[in-house]
Amino acid sequence: MLEHENVAALSGWVIPMSKAMQANNIDAEQALNECGVTADDLENQESRIAVTKLARVIDYCNARMPRKDFTIQVAEHFHPGMFHALGYAMMSSASLKDGLERIARYKRIVSDACRLEISEDASGLTLRVVTWYCEGTGKPTLGQREIEVFLATLVKFGREAVETGLRPLAVYFRAPEPEQGDEYLKKFFGCELHFNSQHDAIVFDREQASKKLLAHNLMLTQSHEKMLDEYLSRIDRSDLANLVRCKIYERLSLGAPTQQEVAEELGMSLRNLQRKLNERGTSYKEILEHTRKKLALEYIDQPHLSLGEIGYLVGFASVANFNRAFKRWTGCTPGEFRVTHAASA
Repeated sequence: MLEHENVAALSGWVIPMSKAMQANNIDAEQALNECGVTADDLENQESRIAVTKLARVIDYCNARMPRKDFTIQVAEHFHPGMFHALGYAMMSSASLKDGLERIARYKRIVSDACRLEISEDASGLTLRVVTWYCEGTGKPTLGQREIEVFLATLVKFGREAVETGLRPLAVYFRAPEPEQGDEYLKKFFGCELHFNSQHDAIVFDREQASKKLLAHNLMLTQSHEKMLDEYLSRIDRSDLANLVRCKIYERLSLGAPTQQEVAEELGMSLRNLQRKLNERGTSYKEILEHTRKKLALEYIDQPHLSLGEIGYLVGFASVANFNRAFKRWTGCTPGEFRVTHAASA
């Protein structure tokens, strides 16, 4: 449970909102003032703004539009830059799936009003929005219109990155059908809509979600991720797992750092680090494994890197050790994975 007034989002959300207002002849300055959005809220690109204020802006503008479709208008004016470095990391991702996984990992940069869960099965790639609830009122931190904005923005990102005609397979809303009807949502999403569902979610075609993005650039992605990890460390010093991950990233190419070394760099005892990670449902070994696997799968897609070089880059002292770990992660050797992945690309 959270205090509603403490739930915030990146102030960059105001950019597409303001553009949508201008496109629909709504006085943006007046709207923001009446909804309590001040210059301090928009001080710089990293500013945070209360989600309640953004919700008031959406309701204010929606009430002034004949079609009541301001949520979709905001998504139509989305640009990756509004998400700070995350937006550019998304655009330089290997695929739509990779980009969505990156959004899920760095979701707190966009907003701390919810978390994202991604799953994949025969029916498709599903991104689920898990909303928090507020202390006292018991109300969700994100209402129906905020959910509409977020899911529509994800589709807009997909259309920018993959193809303009991209359509999800289905969209699910916990809320009932809007009072004005769902035509504006059908027109934008172009797929089946389900209301009164158990969760808010969007489902993409697996093959479409795995297509290579034309703007894919591993070096750019990793550069942006370093910025994002540093940013997360600034906005959430209590996220110990991310602090450990940052330390591993810094030293991995020189060999995997020991847990003792990371604890010392964080100014903690080894026992204290182990205990605090355990309280958060993870461990140093788990974070190290996840970090190595993630980087290895990114590097394996780069033909100019030999398998031996990749092994050293992710902290293994020998190719044999790297091969064993990679087979544990994926069920096949790095060489087999590279050949199979290249053939299916």
